[in-house]
Amino acid sequence: MFRVSQYMKALVADAPLEPQRSPPGPVVIWNLIRRCNLACKHCYSISADTDFPGELSTEEVFTVMDDLKAYGVPVLILSGGEPLLRPDIFEISARAKAMGFYTGLSTNGTLIDEGMADRIAATGYDYVGISLDGIRATHDRFRRKPGAYEASLKALRLCRDRGVKVGVRFTITQDNAADLPRLLQLVERERFGKFYLSHLNYAGRGNRNRTHDAFLSTTRQAMDLLFETAHRWALEGADFEVVTGNNDADGVYLLHWARRHYPEQLDRLRERLRRWGGNSSGVHIANIDNLGNVHPDTFWWHYSLGNVKERPFSEIWEDTRDPILAGLKARPRRISGRCGRCAYFDVCGGNTRVRAMQLYDDPWAEDPACYLSDEEIGLEPVGERQGDGLHSLLGTIPVRRGRQAGL
Repeated sequence: MFRVSQYMKALVADAPLEPQRSPPGPVVIWNLIRRCNLACKHCYSISADTDFPGELSTEEVFTVMDDLKAYGVPVLILSGGEPLLRPDIFEISARAKAMGFYTGLSTNGTLIDEGMADRIAATGYDYVGISLDGIRATHDRFRRKPGAYEASLKALRLCRDRGVKVGVRFTITQDNAADLPRLLQLVERERFGKFYLSHLNYAGRGNRNRTHDAFLSTTRQAMDLLFETAHRWALEGADFEVVTGNNDADGVYLLHWARRHYPEQLDRLRERLRRWGGNSSGVHIANIDNLGNVHPDTFWWHYSLGNVKERPFSEIWEDTRDPILAGLKARPRRISGRCGRCAYFDVCGGNTRVRAMQLYDDPWAEDPACYLSDEEIGLEPVGERQGDGLHSLLGTIPVRRGRQAGL
């Protein structure tokens, strides 16, 4: 996760570098259930409104939680499917809070009425993220359910009014990018507190729909708007937070933004971003799916590192005999193509490996969703770039004139 507002506030305040800290363990995103009442176009878990056999029991969940706590995991994000469909979700959540985990809930919001909102508030979640894919018609089309937008917006308001920290989660594609300005206005007007923009990752239905991934020029426009908005909020002292995920090139793009607006702080920002280090899948981010399989992050569901029913998470996460996990934990990672030659590799860390796996069948190839030019990442020019970006709407492998990307 790239905390845009954190860096903007530091720039505005001309803040000194803080001591470098390392998290005690990975953030664990836990898909407790695969069942969902919706069938969203970009769902990475390909959930459906049916029961999936083999999911962890309450007792098994508690056993895993004990191991996670002992291992130093600081954060649990409880997700699905739709986690509110799990009958023991509040029992699990209450235990997570009692154990001292920072506990988040990731939900589509459509099941949250007044009574459910009361239970959410009483549980004491540190954060509740509710997805909006655009304004009304766009959201309903993505969620494949008329009225889904109004239900999710009502859920955000109900939780906010009960003192719960809420945020809007938005996955950008070519089909909904035009709604981003109005979503940011909605967040500000409704005082929702946090806005999370996720770049589309090629997994689950997101993989099927990758032909609709935002053109790289559209991504740049979206990031320009996010930076401008986060900067204005920082100047105003507004209590809003902007974060992004699934494209660590955002950190490099922020450096270029800061070169224009805060050139005197460029070296300090570069050091902050170097300490962040970019992609942390398999290191500071982990995923447990509904069956107990452990993955480097939520978009690696096609690849299991082990199962918590058979081995403790702590043992699985340390077992670098697995070639994927070993490669992700390597410092620096050994990445080919543009990523491997990038002058900002220490900032980005090679970006998201699962996209390279999906497009090139090679997890260590360059990330095809890097939206910066060769010049911007310190490479020698390789002729003019084709079109608005490296993608075509047909989903072909990115091509730069004279050679194929990744070769």
